[in-house]
Amino acid sequence: MIAVVALLALLVGAVVMALSGGGGHLPITEIVLLCVIFCVFFGAGIYIAAALGILGLLVGFTFSDRPFWLAAGVVIWKPSKESVFVAVPLFLLMGEILLRAGLSDRLYRALNVWLNRLPGGLLHTNIMSCAVFSAISGSSVATAATMGSVALPYFAETKYNPRMVLGSLAAGGALGNLIPPGITFIIYGLITETSVGQLYIAAIGPSILVTGLFLLVIACHGFIAPPVERPPSLPLAQKLLALVGLIPTLILIVVVLGSIYAGWATPTESAALGVVGAALFAALEGRLGWRMVHDSAAATARNTALIGLILMGSFLLNYILTILQVPQTMAATVAGLPMPQWAIMAVIIVFYLALGTFMEGFSMIITTIPVVFPIVVALGYDPIWFGVIVTMLIEIAMISPPDGTVMYVLQGMRPKPGPITDVFVGVTPFLAVYMVAVFILLWLPELATWLPKVMS
Repeated sequence: MIAVVALLALLVGAVVMALSGGGGHLPITEIVLLCVIFCVFFGAGIYIAAALGILGLLVGFTFSDRPFWLAAGVVIWKPSKESVFVAVPLFLLMGEILLRAGLSDRLYRALNVWLNRLPGGLLHTNIMSCAVFSAISGSSVATAATMGSVALPYFAETKYNPRMVLGSLAAGGALGNLIPPGITFIIYGLITETSVGQLYIAAIGPSILVTGLFLLVIACHGFIAPPVERPPSLPLAQKLLALVGLIPTLILIVVVLGSIYAGWATPTESAALGVVGAALFAALEGRLGWRMVHDSAAATARNTALIGLILMGSFLLNYILTILQVPQTMAATVAGLPMPQWAIMAVIIVFYLALGTFMEGFSMIITTIPVVFPIVVALGYDPIWFGVIVTMLIEIAMISPPDGTVMYVLQGMRPKPGPITDVFVGVTPFLAVYMVAVFILLWLPELATWLPKVMS
């Protein structure tokens, strides 16, 4: 399959070369043809890391008259040794340790005691437990998988609508990258050279907004849907005792995020502190052993290798596109369109929403930001604000049919088999309010920009 796609790409490139008469700066027609080649690669279904790397080499050899291969090693090595990238495997390792230490189950049970009598009952617990766990995991897929494994058994013998159960868990999982310390912010900051700490601060307001909208959807569902049997009311003393289960998670949140916001540690250093804290709590639970450490490290290594390969292919492609002036040409063209700034930004948002229906979220940020970011900056938008916007759009992609990663994770974890359409239907109202949150942030950008300015 790779050979067929490569041959097609070379043929298209040869035609463009014949029409243009050589390499150098590319006019808009050739940029369009590059986009066609790009779509053919990803439509072929090959691994994204291979697609990015091979596409970069093909574009370089076809369009560039520079010996770009002499700089390929430096291009890949320099960003990959940035200290901020070390935070990615550390946050992944922290989440793996917490999962195997059983702290996620304690978190769910503690929140359930306080939320199960609200309209919507346990569905509120799904959202809030995902939101809290997101503050220490940094990954949407990890959040959905962890809390799904804990929550789904609770609903096995209840009368809750299974579509809403799955939809609320998918929506809660989608908070994993938006709520700091989301890994997407680290990748965005690495690509755009934007402060990761500022991105984390900017994400606080939008995170609260999206979580609140999700809870509102569940409350409305609780009033409209047939009532489910509520558990008996517990005395206040018993509820307060249940909060003990939240202590490990809250301490880790304070250590990880508090150290960043206070300026005491970089994201990488705070991630290392989080790993140490997670290991200590696992030891207190009596679950810290060589087997557990091995399994956590192996899972972290697999995910880190996957992310690293994609980044390497992306860095090579981005370098070649930059020396061919593709992002600069597109930025100048879009910025010069006879349209107001908000209309161009709306087009970019619609582009991401459409892309998210068939492309995985992490791949979206790697492949589009190098081209879209110069356009956004040329339009005069705040890079920090746009980082939050694009992270929200990527989270929407993760719960967008038919290719939302988080939805398939939960589908595979269902105790009782059922059609994937259950997840699609269940997540739809949450998907709608998430889009509303994006447009609220467009209308009121201060939700993301005010806090970083105050704390700077």
